[in-house]
Amino acid sequence: MQRLALPELLEELSAESDLLIVQDLDGVCMPLVRDPLTRRLQPQTIRAAAQLGDCFRVLTNGEHGGRRGVNRLVEQAMQPSADPAVEGLYLPGLAAGGVQLQTRHGELSHPGVSQAELKFLKSVPLRLRDGLVPLLERALPHTDNQEREHLLDRIVLDNAVSPTANINLVIEQLEGNLKLQRQLQDACHALLKELLHQAEHEDLKDSFFVHLAPNLGLDGRQERLRPASPDRAGTTDFQFMLQGAVKEAGLLVLINEHIRRRTGSAPLGDGLNVRTAPRDLEALTDLCVTQIPAKLMPTLVGVGDTITSEPSADGMSWQRGGSDRGFLTLVQKLGQAYQRNNRVVLVDSSGGELERPSHRDPLLRGLTDPEDPLHLDVLVPGGPAAYCNWFEQLSQRRSQ
Repeated sequence: MQRLALPELLEELSAESDLLIVQDLDGVCMPLVRDPLTRRLQPQTIRAAAQLGDCFRVLTNGEHGGRRGVNRLVEQAMQPSADPAVEGLYLPGLAAGGVQLQTRHGELSHPGVSQAELKFLKSVPLRLRDGLVPLLERALPHTDNQEREHLLDRIVLDNAVSPTANINLVIEQLEGNLKLQRQLQDACHALLKELLHQAEHEDLKDSFFVHLAPNLGLDGRQERLRPASPDRAGTTDFQFMLQGAVKEAGLLVLINEHIRRRTGSAPLGDGLNVRTAPRDLEALTDLCVTQIPAKLMPTLVGVGDTITSEPSADGMSWQRGGSDRGFLTLVQKLGQAYQRNNRVVLVDSSGGELERPSHRDPLLRGLTDPEDPLHLDVLVPGGPAAYCNWFEQLSQRRSQ
């Protein structure tokens, strides 16, 4: 199947009457960086998102609020000329894998999340710091306590509902020592698994899971760690997330809310959230097909950057993963089920500070494979800058 170029996609979507663009953030509209505090959003992109109105929603594993949240980036970009809360310039949609819902005026909620779960999540950053101290002592013996404390401030992300150990900065310091990099990855993974056991002891069994980014797909119900290799850092983000907080379930929530805004009624129910939604792609697709009439289903465009595909150890199959793969696949499956021209857009995020497979490789190795059921309709080899330029053009065209 032939791919579309960005100008062709622009023409296709400019006059679409019922459109819903569901977009990731990091690596899509801003480059990937080692330290989330250094991220930046451009004012014109924020204005374009607001101008698209109900046609646009975000779906990210990051968070809206907090010191490292995207709201801070919106505020930085717009100050002092605009108040995002008053003008409705915050990015609406779902964060933390789908458990953090935000309006364009910055009103936050956590549908389906209990107070006991929020209380435990609040304790996780300190537990992560305590667990990482001995790991850093072993991995970076040349550093002193003050240096390690400063590093911990940067790698422990105190997100409200998705606390994370982001070890990019440590992996960078271990460049060239593949053995130590992999040992650190395994130790971090074990640390997050231990937090799951601690949650069980506090009567929160099955409340949480560990999300690895990037990953190599699922091994049963757990995500496969992507080991460091000579040319790629592998898994660097270890996120402690609420069970059910997966983007494909979030896509259904966004579709349900989109239809509610247009018709006044939510076909999947007023109480649908990612915690109550089905878990697998087939069940999610079936729920839509049985509950949402074709005339109410919008044309969907899914935009992401993180998919992976690596041959298995025996070379007989492929291990496919990546935090955007699930929701992009669901966009495709719903297009097939409803006979709509849904589009899957993949942005090249290899130009940032993190090692990612590049679209310059015509075979897209590390991203997809010849047997991959996920078809990429549009590639954006120019990265976030090229995507944002296209996004701003689309917003302008649809407002005319």
